[in-house]
Order: sequence, then structure tokens, then C-alpha cells
Amino acid sequence: MTDTANKIELSDGNALDDKSLESLKERLRGPVSFPGDRSYEQACSIWNGMIEKRPAIVVQPTGAADVIECVNFAREGNVPISVRGGGHNIAGTAIAEGGLLIDHTPRKGVWVDRSRNIIRIEPGANWGDADRETQLYGLVVPGGIVSHTGVAGFTLGGGFGWASRKYGLASDKLLSVELVTAKGELLCSSEAENPDLFWAIRGGGGNFGIVTSFEFKACPLGPQVVAGMVLYPLEMARQVISLFRTLTASASDEFCCLLVIRRAPPAPFLPQEIHGKPVIGIVPCHIGSIADGEKAVQPIKDLDGALVDMIAAKPFTAHQSMLDAGQPFGRRYYWKSDYFSSFDPAMDEIFIKYGDAIKSPHSAMLMMHLGGQTNRIGETDTAAGNRDAEFIINIQSQWEDDTEDDIQISWCRDFWSALRPFGTGGTYVNFLTEDEDVDRVQEAYRSNIYSRLVEVKTKYDPGNMFRSNQNIAPNF
Repeated sequence: MTDTANKIELSDGNALDDKSLESLKERLRGPVSFPGDRSYEQACSIWNGMIEKRPAIVVQPTGAADVIECVNFAREGNVPISVRGGGHNIAGTAIAEGGLLIDHTPRKGVWVDRSRNIIRIEPGANWGDADRETQLYGLVVPGGIVSHTGVAGFTLGGGFGWASRKYGLASDKLLSVELVTAKGELLCSSEAENPDLFWAIRGGGGNFGIVTSFEFKACPLGPQVVAGMVLYPLEMARQVISLFRTLTASASDEFCCLLVIRRAPPAPFLPQEIHGKPVIGIVPCHIGSIADGEKAVQPIKDLDGALVDMIAAKPFTAHQSMLDAGQPFGRRYYWKSDYFSSFDPAMDEIFIKYGDAIKSPHSAMLMMHLGGQTNRIGETDTAAGNRDAEFIINIQSQWEDDTEDDIQISWCRDFWSALRPFGTGGTYVNFLTEDEDVDRVQEAYRSNIYSRLVEVKTKYDPGNMFRSNQNIAPNF
């Protein structure tokens, strides 16, 4: 190897020598890359452009055997380790500075066992990859609302989306995983095997090992749904919010609605004079029959004053990817979120005030209706917390110029602070940003769930090897 020493400096100031690196490469089938290599730079280009970290080594494993070698290498050399699935995490935890990055990006396989409606998914796949295969059979695993969100991190954090009112969280449909522990052991974890670990990974994130394969129970959906988006000028906010309240109060489990406030994008389907002005909209998705779906969305269509109405019968995959363009890789992102047990009318004026004051043409407030099956799973049946929530709000600052960081982050924080008195105090672990402290991580769970997670962490990762995440520290 040439010019190696400056490529493998670790975060603690130590460096790995040529012999150690050659040994690692000999133990692997997948490629190893370093700063300056094309594959290295691609692996470091994660979704949130605010995150700028440089691992010392990037490995793209071909399977579980390579992951075991990486874990053993990292443990023996005290090398920080991190894992990239889809690279879509807001906190950028896929990359540990000066460490070993396990990049699962090439591992996107999705296999459908139609006879049993069981889906096996590799850890580099995103929900677009999964839906492309499952929808051939009119099946789905309840994923998110953006198709390039990774299956792995999304599921390990709980995971909700358009189908969750009917089918629950993604983690609720998990049947088993194959996982590499901090000891370098390959375990199967399910209700029958290592059930304590299986409980923890369904909501506790990547704290307990590196998942190399997911097995899900799929559910019937589509391939056609009634879905889309309708936008109104912000001046109609009170009417639109009132309609959203009415729809969600009586919604069937097949019907999910999202309330959105943002600035109108310069899209060809919107009048030019509205571009850049604040708008409010409802994004519905009905996953039952087309007839029932058309009936469910009719009150939205009956509200006069829409700037655009894109609600229609369409493939579920088209709806699932509709919001992708608004969340591109590389933009600067900062989020704040909370759960809500109800939609207090006093929140209306806060929405209007901060919606009118949006600082970026890309920023938005999203309020998603949960409830349904997500509420029916027992609070302690899995580690996924906040089961009693009816809504979740995610305030998303998005911008491109780093000189605007302070003003964009302030709008997000101020908006969130104004809404906090109405929330449950809980938060969604997958929406937590890099700057959140341990107290906020604990608010993603009830205290009894968090203490149990600490016990599982202490059993399977007592040295906290897997800490590049929203970390649950072991009892030392």
C-alpha cells in the first residue's frame, strides 16, 4: 500500500499500520476504500449535508461473514465503528469520525416468498427497493413516506408511514433478523430465539448489533390506492385545519392523512404567482378499495379554493415516492419533533404564525395522523415507544447555504418550542438530530422501556461498541 499512514488516522489520534490494513483486506471479500477513493467519497455523501465526518476506512461487506470480520477487527484494534444502511438518518450517525464505516449500500436485495407472504430484505435496501418487489404481488411492509428512506434504520427505530394505521409499525411486522454482536457472533433473533434482543431491536435502534438481514411479514395493499396531495393558500389555513380535524376524527384504519405547511415550490402544476408563497395542504392515502377511497377523500375535494388537486387512484409506488423530490440527498437539514395525543385548537394560530414565517423555500411542517393499529400494540410489547400518540409533528428546516444555519435552525426550534406545551413530551428516535442529549433520547421511550433497553445493551454490548447512534449506554 502506498501513502497509507495519513489515510488511516483514527479519531483518538492513533493510526493503523500497513500490516493491520492488509490483514483486514485479506479477511474480507468486499472492497475496502480510503479517503480519495471514489467509493469512499460516495459512502461519506449521506442525506443530511450538515453532517461532515470522515471515517478512516470504508468497507462494503458482501455478507454477514465480512461484517463479523469488521467487528472483530474494530474490537481488537479499538477502532470506532459505524453502519450505513440507506444513509438517510437526520443525525448522520451512519458515519463515525476516524472510524470504520460498514457501508451496506450495495446490498439491496429483496426476496418475496409469496406462499407465506414473507419478505427478506438486505440492510442496504430502501423502501423504494422493497415496494418495487412487494407491489408485484399486492403486498407491502409498512414503510415510510419517502421512498429513499433506508429499511434498516427506519425499522430499528420503529418506523411508521402510510399503512401504519392499518398494519402498525414496520418493526411490528418484523419476524426475525440476522445480527452480528459486539463479540463477532452471528445470531438469529426472533420471538423464539434470543427474544430479549428481538424485543430491543424493534424500536431501540442499532444499539445492540449490526443487522445483516431482515425478515418481515407482508400485508395486502394495492397496487392501486386513492392518494395524492391538495394545496391551498395559507389564508385558508383555518378551514383546511378544521377539515383535517374532521377527517382524522372519523378516519377508518385504511385512511391516513398528512397535514403540511410549506412554501409553494416552483412546480409546473402550480400557478406561477403562488410560487414561493406559504401554502397548506392535505396529503391523504387510502389503502382499501378504490370505491371506499374515493368516498373518504370526497370532503377534501369538496373544499373550494384549492391551488392544485392531485388526489386520484394511482399505484401505491407512485404515491410513496411523491415527496422524494422535496427531500434530496445533500441538502442541509435540521428537525424537531413531538408526539401529540390530540390536536388542540390552540395550535392553529401557532401553525399559521410560523407557517407564514418560514425562512426557506424548502422547509416544512408535517403533521401525520397515527392511531389505529399503532395504538393497539401493547406499550411494552416492543421497544418502540409512545404507542398512545394520535399524531406526530415533524418540523423540517431545509436549506442549502451554510451561512443561513443559525436563522434556519432558530425558526425550527422556535416553532417546536411554541408547540411543546401541547405535546406528550415524547419524541420519535429516528427524528432526533445530532445535537440531542441523552435526556431527549430517553424521551423516545417510557422509563420502564428505557431501563429494559439498558439491560439488553449491557448484555449484548457491554463495551458500547455500537455507539454511533442515538446511544443507549450500558451499565458499566
